[in-house]
Amino acid sequence: MKEESNVNFFEKFSSKVSHATGSPAAFFLALLAIIVWGLTGPVFHYSDTWQLVINTGTTIITFLMVFVIQKSQNKDSKSVQLKLNELIAANKMASNRLIVIEDLSEEELDTLHKYYCKLADETKKRMSMKESHSVEEAIENTDEKLKPDNQ
Repeated sequence: MKEESNVNFFEKFSSKVSHATGSPAAFFLALLAIIVWGLTGPVFHYSDTWQLVINTGTTIITFLMVFVIQKSQNKDSKSVQLKLNELIAANKMASNRLIVIEDLSEEELDTLHKYYCKLADETKKRMSMKESHSVEEAIENTDEKLKPDNQ
């Protein structure tokens, strides 16, 4: 129970830190810190200690941010993957083999990539890529999904 609490805490913490550090305010705060550090150079006679302060600070922050960003990235990737899996599973024409595509080897992924490149080439030959679906067609598709017999 204690470990689950720690994992949940880290997830919430990493999410908040990722959002905060990705903000304009965080950028300008970091920029301000660098400017202040640069302006204090003459005061400290550009000493080794003065240089060590910025090097150590940025190294520690970078090291910690790698883990926070990776946690956030893992969660985002998983949620996108699940959304794509839902779309594949919901579409009768889609191949369910693609639901677990992230578990395939690099060689298997390359084979599928070549297949889809050929498919895209064939599609280009048969239709203009500048054409788009009409709004009416999108509405029809939505209406079809909302029919009671499709539930």
